[in-house]
Amino acid sequence: MHGAPRLTFPCASEYLWHAREKAYQDHRRKVQSAQPLVDTRAPLTFRHLHLKLKRLKLEEERLSVIERDNRLLLEKVASVMRTRGQTDSKNNSKHRRK
Repeated sequence: MHGAPRLTFPCASEYLWHAREKAYQDHRRKVQSAQPLVDTRAPLTFRHLHLKLKRLKLEEERLSVIERDNRLLLEKVASVMRTRGQTDSKNNSKHRRK
């Protein structure tokens, strides 16, 4: 125990002194072994709240549209490269009068 030294028997009765000393030692032991009553842990996280399935689905659809457009553009560029960039100015459609 830290602090000032105790007198041998500060009470008139030795029995009372032992009873108080025992109560004080019990109190000190309880204070030393006290556990916190407030739960300071992080709250539970639920995956379905953090994993936004709708957003993932929309992102996947957007990426598939981009991939499709890129593929079409690549086919057009490949066609231009095969024909060496020649343009066709012929109009084969026939104009019909009403």
